Amino acid sequence: MKNAIGEGMTREDHGAVSNQMYAAYAIGRDVLAMKAVIGEEALTDEDREHLEFLGRFEKEFICQGFSEARDIFVSLDLCWELLRTFGFDRLTKIDLKLRNKYYYPDGPRTA
Repeated sequence: MKNAIGEGMTREDHGAVSNQMYAAYAIGRDVLAMKAVIGEEALTDEDREHLEFLGRFEKEFICQGFSEARDIFVSLDLCWELLRTFGFDRLTKIDLKLRNKYYYPDGPRTA
């Protein structure tokens, strides 16, 4: 897949967003397994965010319907929507320039 990412093929944020999505999904799966052992009451707020992300990722991203025509750009926008489950500073696999550009749908925030 990495051969299909880059200038002129996708968007500048593709690689970083992909890495962040995989990491968040993996953590979400781990939290789901942990929840089965310790119970939901013992989860932290961060754990709950990962569970929320996991559920939305599986429902909204992975389960794309046959009739849904979603190109890579729409998919990347959806990824950002899902990643907004987490705070801006928690997206550590995406560099600050890209977070500033894509995290806020109405444009970057100023101090």
